[in-house]
Amino acid sequence: MLSLDELLDCGLTRKEVLGRAARGQLHRVHRGVYAVGHPGLSQLGRWLAAVKACGPGSLLCRHAAGMHYGFLMLEDHDPQVMATARRRVEGVRTYRTRDLHELDRWRHGGIPVTTVERTLLDLAATLSDRGLRRAMSRAQSLRLTSPRSLAAILDRTRARPGRNRYARVLASGPPATRSELEDRLHDLIDAGAFARPEYNVPLIIDGRRLIPDVRWPAQRLVVEADSREWHGNPQARADDAERQALLEAAGERVIRVTWEQATAHVAQTCARLTAAGAPRSTT
Repeated sequence: MLSLDELLDCGLTRKEVLGRAARGQLHRVHRGVYAVGHPGLSQLGRWLAAVKACGPGSLLCRHAAGMHYGFLMLEDHDPQVMATARRRVEGVRTYRTRDLHELDRWRHGGIPVTTVERTLLDLAATLSDRGLRRAMSRAQSLRLTSPRSLAAILDRTRARPGRNRYARVLASGPPATRSELEDRLHDLIDAGAFARPEYNVPLIIDGRRLIPDVRWPAQRLVVEADSREWHGNPQARADDAERQALLEAAGERVIRVTWEQATAHVAQTCARLTAAGAPRSTT
């Protein structure tokens, strides 16, 4: 994916660029942006083309950035680009900004993009509290950010849409969950007034690195999110059974909770946790 300026920097003339486009060696994606060799674009190619079409200094942002980082579900959104000057590009949603700090710029997978923290701050203007918490949780589980980094952007950001929601959700301490079922378990544990457990904190057992979904260390109690993928994949079933055996052999008690149990049988599931010794919150 090359812009016209990049093609000119390679030594081509404008006439040569037009000639190669006519022969099918270059394929116009946006005005001044060409795919090389073939017109088929991956999602990454679409995002990169959109950024290049919006001019120097532009960055992928908002939902598109969240999908690129992997903490938002991939959906068929028009690319969203933050630019220093408003420019109309067909099929691209552009946002003009004057308060972008240099620390808010990043490059991920070869594409200029707002940092994870700035992306989440921008998303806070449109996501619900729950949606933002889950995005923060997923970004942490992917090791893309940390509570300290998430807080640091507030120190250099003044009043803007979504800032209050961002600060409020961050203050609640969103855990580093990795799936919708883990999110649901977090909601259940919180609503059941249980003490806050650890989420996805590694353990070393017999030289193996295991990552329990939820664990109360003092009680040596583990809760595993028993997802539909676990039921449908024989290899995953075998791996999880081996992991559970290792945890139990090391003295951990393991409770498996399915999506149905976490959603349709909340009271029963809370009773199971209580009976297993899950501690109650003291606050």
